[in-house]
Amino acid sequence: MAAVGRLPSAAAALLLALLCLAGTSAATNVTYDHRALVIDGVRRVLVSGSIHYPRSTPDMWPGLMQKAKDGGLDVVETYVFWDVHEPVRGQYDFEGRNDLVRFVKAAADAGLYVHLRIGPYVCAEWNYGGFPLWLHFIPGIKLRTDNEPFKTEMQRFTEKVVATMKGAGLYASQGGPIILSQIENEYGNIAASYGAAGKSYIRWAAGMAVALDTGVPWVMCQQTDAPEPLINTCNGFYCDQFTPSLPSRPKLWTENWSGWFLSFGGAVPYRPTEDLAFAVARFYQRGGTLQNYYMYHGGTNFGRSSGGPFISTSYDYDAPIDEYGLVRQPKWGHLRDVHKAIKMCEPALIATDPSYMSLGQNAEAHVYKSGSLCAAFLANIDDQSDKTVTFNGKAYKLPAWSVSILPDCKNVVLNTAQINSQVASTQMRNLGFSTQASDGSSVEAELAASSWSYAVEPVGITKENALTKPGLMEQINTTADASDFLWYSTSIVVAGGEPYLNGSQSNLLVNSLGHVLQVFINGKLAGSSKGSASSSLISLTTPVTLVTGKNKIDLLSATVGLTNYGAFFDLVGAGITGPVKLTGPKGTLDLSSAEWTYQIGLRGEDLHLYNPSEASPEWVSDNSYPTNNPLTWYKSKFTAPAGDDPVAIDFTGMGKGEAWVNGQSIGRYWPTNIAPQSGCVNSCNYRGSYSATKCLKKCGQPSQILYHVPRSFLQPGSNDIVLFEQFGGNPSKISFTTKQTESVCAHVSEDHPDQIDSWVSSQQKLQRSGPALRLECPKEGQVISSIKFASFGTPSGTCGSYSHGECSSSQALAVAQEACVGVSSCSVPVSAKNFGDPCRGVTKSLVVEAACS
Repeated sequence: MAAVGRLPSAAAALLLALLCLAGTSAATNVTYDHRALVIDGVRRVLVSGSIHYPRSTPDMWPGLMQKAKDGGLDVVETYVFWDVHEPVRGQYDFEGRNDLVRFVKAAADAGLYVHLRIGPYVCAEWNYGGFPLWLHFIPGIKLRTDNEPFKTEMQRFTEKVVATMKGAGLYASQGGPIILSQIENEYGNIAASYGAAGKSYIRWAAGMAVALDTGVPWVMCQQTDAPEPLINTCNGFYCDQFTPSLPSRPKLWTENWSGWFLSFGGAVPYRPTEDLAFAVARFYQRGGTLQNYYMYHGGTNFGRSSGGPFISTSYDYDAPIDEYGLVRQPKWGHLRDVHKAIKMCEPALIATDPSYMSLGQNAEAHVYKSGSLCAAFLANIDDQSDKTVTFNGKAYKLPAWSVSILPDCKNVVLNTAQINSQVASTQMRNLGFSTQASDGSSVEAELAASSWSYAVEPVGITKENALTKPGLMEQINTTADASDFLWYSTSIVVAGGEPYLNGSQSNLLVNSLGHVLQVFINGKLAGSSKGSASSSLISLTTPVTLVTGKNKIDLLSATVGLTNYGAFFDLVGAGITGPVKLTGPKGTLDLSSAEWTYQIGLRGEDLHLYNPSEASPEWVSDNSYPTNNPLTWYKSKFTAPAGDDPVAIDFTGMGKGEAWVNGQSIGRYWPTNIAPQSGCVNSCNYRGSYSATKCLKKCGQPSQILYHVPRSFLQPGSNDIVLFEQFGGNPSKISFTTKQTESVCAHVSEDHPDQIDSWVSSQQKLQRSGPALRLECPKEGQVISSIKFASFGTPSGTCGSYSHGECSSSQALAVAQEACVGVSSCSVPVSAKNFGDPCRGVTKSLVVEAACS
């Protein structure tokens, strides 16, 4: 600093100011006009993707952010989950998976902006829509309407989130990455149910948000009457036809559903890559300038966070990055190419509004032309027929349900239905359980039967704080969701000959709001039933055997996530509300108004049996342990699978319950909940409008059998696993698996556009090289070790099961081996010059399947 003292005073002051600013980011000005968000005075075309911080782990965040950036994203979008941050009123948690500041900084470190959807209602298939349950018990409160107790709490939490972000300097106006915020969420879908109070609530919410002075725009999704200056946005599978409610607002798409959520008892939904790419291109074609994938990485519903009810623990969502944090190919790669093509059009897109041109029936062009800038999108929206159209005097082939992108209004750099990116064939490798060898190495072996300890969860009331009162109590109002479980217990005295008896037999009828019900008579299981995602209601009639004298009736009601969507969703109840009756040939005994005793939760939960660091005399370590018995806790030790491949547990052999690894809940498991036999398709046609039930797989199979264990949950050496089994199962049958890539494949035809990376910019192109097939090993340090299959001609099949067609070049394998073996990535021109022409006059394709090691 001595040198500074020798400068003239003005120069020294300037240098000191510059030194103080060094290492900090300059404030960014974010506004909007009718075309786009405007960042530092420049309109931007932006691509965004949702990643929810509580559905992954802090150790995963940097990798997820880098994959998002590499996939062509500009923005990461996340909800803010009120229930995890304020589980008890006034007590905040921003640590671990709830460390929102760390998550936002991870996005910034990868060069990404952030859209912070504060809500604070989030829906998101999250328990109770993200609201903490204590809200429900505030006197006089009514959620999501013009109600002073609710508005007070909502404003207090919103202010807390904004203050936390400001305190860390994370808004763009402070030099941070947050360029957008959202208040409320899809309220327009249910606003009519709240009447005038709903309208005044929305006006209040908008005003409250703007007054927080974040320096960035606010949005409301699915809210046509969003007050100024807020932007109303679109959610859905397609939003190209969406028009903002005011001409001054840009066209933004906050949720482009990349797939759909999975429910226990449902088949697995997926969305074809070609259709998702079509939806994206159509949106930008028709004037959109920001779209967000919901989800880009779905993740896992750890603990009891899933909503629904009946939402599965996996929240994979068929997203471009899968539940385990691996890129899903070809979806991730093809969308990356779509993003590159759209970015090449950005100078034209931000310069002007599009002009429409008909290209014939179900075919159209939108052109962005301003001075020397020109970009065009050619669309075939026919869901059956391919077309050849003429645009600017030139013929273009358009597959059905596709968009071709021309950044210079001349050359097609991408068609949404023609995938150039590779496909990965993955497997879950079953490892059994690992035990520790004497030399410290991991030995893959089934866990010995003697390695499991167990504890029996008692039937009925065991706690001193149990509540007794006449009548049946609704479950959520009783438990405040402190546990999935609520015991209902009563007893009757049988003398013999009662009208509800047939000898010693009777039928017990139990009606419940859901979600799962077990009936125990005199301590033994007598029947069970469950609701479903479509209806949680239960009406169970089960035969029971009663004895002379006192009979104990214990009913165990369990929730599987609380309702998260709909008008007044917070008032949807659960549990046994009756009637409860014993019926026989001559009469009925109604127990609904009898005296019932209630116990919230399980004894094992109160004893923290899930926490292996807390010793408990409840655990029994015998040479054998009970199997297929309801209400049983199990505990064992294992060695983590070696390597860095993602880890999951295969719960084959278990019924329903919850699992903990080293004291951290990996969520509810339910491998016995089977999807319907019908409704799935062998191959889903991407052409035509997508819906949540159009493309389903795994009919007649368990909805979810594999459950993610993040690597950060594991530790070197010995690890603990604890299970609570509600229905009955055999823990010796469960096993660890790791997700590994078996092969990388690609299938490119002579009709495909050139690889997108062969373009330099929208106005300058390298010498045309023609289409090319590219392969790349998924892990750093890997090289292509072998070519499993190669065919140039008319091959068919999918990755892992390709076959030669009638037309096939004899040179394909040798050419692929020469180009690819021994390198981490390769490019093979798709041309008869490279392979010879095995069938003249036929459009040929190149297929290659390779292994990496």
